[in-house]
Parts: sequence; structure tokens; C-alpha cells
Amino acid sequence: MNIEPALKALAAALHGEGPAVELSAGPDGEPVVTPVPTPGFEDAVAVVRTSGSTGTPKATVLTVDALAASSMATAFALKGEGQWLLALPLQYVAGVQVLVRSLFAGTRPWAMDLSEGFTAEGFTAAALELTDNIRFTSLVPTQLQRLLASPSADTLAVLRRFNGILLGGAPASAQLLKSARDAGLRVVTTYGAAETCGGCVYDGYPLEGVALRLAEDGRIHLGGATLAAGYLGAPRQTAEAFVEEDGGRWYRTNDLGTLDADGRLTVLGRADDAIITGGVKVSAAHVQAELEKSDGVTAAFVAGVESAKWGQAVAAYVAVAGTASGADGAGRDGAAWAEEWHRTLGLLAPKTVLPAGELIMLPNGKPDRLAMIERLNALHQGK
Repeated sequence: MNIEPALKALAAALHGEGPAVELSAGPDGEPVVTPVPTPGFEDAVAVVRTSGSTGTPKATVLTVDALAASSMATAFALKGEGQWLLALPLQYVAGVQVLVRSLFAGTRPWAMDLSEGFTAEGFTAAALELTDNIRFTSLVPTQLQRLLASPSADTLAVLRRFNGILLGGAPASAQLLKSARDAGLRVVTTYGAAETCGGCVYDGYPLEGVALRLAEDGRIHLGGATLAAGYLGAPRQTAEAFVEEDGGRWYRTNDLGTLDADGRLTVLGRADDAIITGGVKVSAAHVQAELEKSDGVTAAFVAGVESAKWGQAVAAYVAVAGTASGADGAGRDGAAWAEEWHRTLGLLAPKTVLPAGELIMLPNGKPDRLAMIERLNALHQGK
């Protein structure tokens, strides 16, 4: 993948010598650089679309100061700057940040060829091209899961060479993190959004210069120097998401969390993930975590679907090792999974289960919630 045009455009914008740009992928997988007018926003460098996993994507405006603060805070947390491997699509904030951090560090990033999708072989080949002694990459859980599924000796070797593997975009299961630790990988879990220039909370703790608080309803608010300027052409949405309170500016996420005595954040799930089924309030994030403890389940997505009997019924789209055409290698179908979980989880158990080889993902590696909910509704048929 030729990332030179993207690097040059971002460098020009960072130095005030060019317009803000939006990066995307062309039909051949090569980066496309589109200049974007940003009236009302000063020092804009990049416009990044939110993932759109729950609705229409928003055009988030990232400025020089916000990107510089994010880059510096990342280098401080990772204890140094180095060479980055780009293994994520450039149109999303995590991909843009690989290039931005490289520009601030003065290092040469290497881009993995994603034209045929993400594979362990492709990642390994790209990682072998890195030359710096200090190496970093950003992955989403699905990618790391693929890399650790029967990895070759070469794949394990290149993974162990990274001084830090940032893992974000979606929750990582405890099983995946244990597998990574057992393999000797230096994984750092990240939490953030396009609105915060990407990950700004590492392993539960906010980066230098990042503010973190919980609202009365448990919703996570993030503040500090890494905040985006707002949404392009959407003043109402900007005013709803970014607020001035308590002497600072805050981004109001749609996630719930808790803070322990040491100030470490645990993300509990989306504020709107509650399922009211038969008058009982069920946390989709809690059920998901329980399902992922089951042998053979590599990932799960839980949501409420329309139900004439329950109002909403708990339903689950689960990735099962060896699954093909809706049944795993042992012949266990969705009904068998539902019966097993009913015995262990009772009222919390999903009434409809759709097994698959993998969750449906967006190009940035986040779960495609809308697509999976549509399939679960079709399977449950409103009963």
C-alpha cells in the first residue's frame, strides 16, 4: 500500500501548509486523500468519520493541538517513540493516528497490504519489513484473535518484537488477553473514540493530559487536550456531545463505567445496551461476558430483539471456533447453545442464538451492531 500521498497531506496540514484532509480507501485498496473545507474550525488537520456502528457516521474534526497532545501522551505512556506498522484502515482514527504519530516521531511507518483483507500471513510479512529497534502497532481484538489462532513461529516472533501492541476499537475478552500474555506479547488495551483522537485511556488509566470522570448516571466523560474540535456541519450534534462544565470541556460518551479506588476505569458497556425482557432489566455487556467464558466461544454480541411475548428477548450472535454454516464442528446449533446457557444463566440466557465463524465487523474492526441485530431479529421472528 502506497501511503506517501497520505503522509504528505497530513504533514502539510500539521504544518499549516495545506487543508484538512479525509483519508479513505479506493477500489484497489490504495489510500485516497480528499481535501476538506472546515469553516469555523481553526488548525484542522484531519476529518475522521465515526464508525457508524449505531447510526449515521459523523465527521469529526481533529486539530493540530489535539493530535500533538495525543501523540505526546502516547509516547509517554509507551516509554518512547518508534516505528509503527499500519494494519488498520486509514479512514478511521486508529489508522490516521499511526501516520500522525510517525510524523511527530520522525520515523517511517510501514503499511500492511489490506487489499485482500487482514491475514496472519500478510501481517507477518509486513512486520518483517520493520527496521527500527522500537516497534509499535495498533490492532482490534478480531485481528489479534486471528493472529493467535494456531500461529506460526514467524508470526509469534514478529508479535513478540513489538514494544507495544495497542488493542482497542472493541472490548477484548479476558480469554484473548490471557492468550496474548501467555504468548509473551506486550498488549496495551485502549479506550477512546474519534472524538478523543482515538485511544486516550490505556489499561484503564487516562493518558497524560486526559481528564476522566463519571456522570451521575455512570456515563463516561472524557476531557483534556486530545478532544476533537467538534463535528463538521453539525452544530447541534457538537453541542450535545461536547459540553463546558466545571471549568473544562468534556466529551460525553455513550458508555457506562466504574472507577476503582486507584482511579482505574472499567467500561461496562453502552448506556443503551440494557434489555428489558419480561419486566427484567438485563445488561447486554454482562451477558456477553458470560457467554465468552464458554469453551469454544471466541466472541459474542448480545442485543434485544422484538418479541411479542417478552417485549424484548435476549439474543446472541456468537463466534464459535470451527463454525461453518451455522453449526460448529461438533454439530451444535443455536438451539443447543441456547439450551446450555439457559441451564447456567437462567433468565439472563439468550432465547435466540446464531452461531457463526466470526462476528460481523465493520471495516475498522468494530462489531457491526446493526447488521447482527437485523439477522437476530430475522431469526427470532418476533416470537
